[in-house]
Amino acid sequence: QVQLVESGGGSVQAGGSLRLSCAAFGYIQSSYCMGWFRQAPGKERDGVVLIASDGSTSYADSVKGRFTISKDNAKLTLYLQMNSLKPEDTAMYYCALRWRPYGGPCRSRASEYAYWGQGTQVAVSS
Repeated sequence: QVQLVESGGGSVQAGGSLRLSCAAFGYIQSSYCMGWFRQAPGKERDGVVLIASDGSTSYADSVKGRFTISKDNAKLTLYLQMNSLKPEDTAMYYCALRWRPYGGPCRSRASEYAYWGQGTQVAVSS
């Protein structure tokens, strides 16, 4: 059993920055995919950026050059540094975890992720 706890959301003006954190509690297998997803009201939950246990990353085109994912293995914590925020970034942001037992690529299908944080709200005003 794994629990994910997110923090760091808030309100910011366009062009500003936020850093989200996701702390993991429980047993973490050696091979996994973790990532950040976001969901605006009335819209589907979409992948923002993924990171695998080996450190490989994959970013959505909409956030490339603005967002950076990182993790601290010792602290079992995932981070998302968000710079140059835009109003269209406004959403509930979730961290998620799935196991990657065969070392394949980390995909951004929300339905494939078994563990989710409670979400943290990000609001970007123009």
